[in-house]
Amino acid sequence: MVVILEKPTSMPKTAIHTSLPTTKEPSLLAPLPFEEPLVQLQQKITELETLNQSVDVTLDADIHKLRDQWQTLRQKTYANLTPANQLQIIRHPQRPNCLEMVRGMVGDSWFELHGDRGGCDDRAIIGGIGELPLADGISKPVMWVGTQKGRGMKENLTHNFGMANPEGYRKAMRLFNHANKFNMPIVTLIDTPGAYPGMDGEQKGIGQAIAWNIREMARLGVPILSVVLGEASSGGALGIGVANRIYMLEHALYTVISPEGCASILWRSADKAADAADALKITANDLLGFGVCDAKILEPMGGAHHDPIVAIDRVKAQLQQGLTELLPLTAEQRILQRYEKYRTIGAFEDMS
Repeated sequence: MVVILEKPTSMPKTAIHTSLPTTKEPSLLAPLPFEEPLVQLQQKITELETLNQSVDVTLDADIHKLRDQWQTLRQKTYANLTPANQLQIIRHPQRPNCLEMVRGMVGDSWFELHGDRGGCDDRAIIGGIGELPLADGISKPVMWVGTQKGRGMKENLTHNFGMANPEGYRKAMRLFNHANKFNMPIVTLIDTPGAYPGMDGEQKGIGQAIAWNIREMARLGVPILSVVLGEASSGGALGIGVANRIYMLEHALYTVISPEGCASILWRSADKAADAADALKITANDLLGFGVCDAKILEPMGGAHHDPIVAIDRVKAQLQQGLTELLPLTAEQRILQRYEKYRTIGAFEDMS
């Protein structure tokens, strides 16, 4: 089922909303490579508008014609995106990240929790409690856990570019168990190129930490909903992604390996990443067909970074719908539904 959501009108305008860019038209500050024709056309419009103010002859007709061309080109560009184009969109530096999404949905009720109780607090995974208003007007405490990317080099180094170490997954599991103990729904927000692949992670048991989370999340009795915000790669995503409902933003990608990693293995060159992205079948549309994800959340035209407020509102509405469906179920029913979901994922053809 593909869910097309309209912008809710009851969304409180919290502080996080005012700090996010709200651009209805493509940003000329950080255009993506495939947006270059749009940028060039916009520059011509700007030049004509400037000239129109300094000459006696009116250029309004020419400006209007170019604007129509720009709108047509814009519609065509975003209607025919390749997986490689979508990969560029989800890696845009202005795309709303996990913490911005959470604060935009829960406002001042957000309370972050730290640490794995083993002496570490991995900032690649953030978690905490925040109240999510439901359709009946009652706010429900929710445990939020997600992979966090930063803005700029300093923040990205703090959050290790969204690549968690074993202590990050142990921190996440501690919060999952806390939520299960106090009957709080869990929402995980995924945007990671994968778990940290360095020697330090291997020495501390990254594989075991992810495997433990996968097993234990399958046993939790509370509702679990996951939203793929950007890229969800390999075990780095699965370590917090075993859920009753998996939602994907329109341009998000869910894959066993990054396109660059796949290209390096198959073609011995990361330059073939675009071909790998197409062959892997990792878009929201592909994964809806395979039964991996349950709904696609539409983004503003051009990507969530063009209007983060709308994107946040649509994610919030989808989560409200998911919780409304899952909360009436018993713990046993949720566990069984989760088990059956993963047993039936995928598409295959019997060649016998």
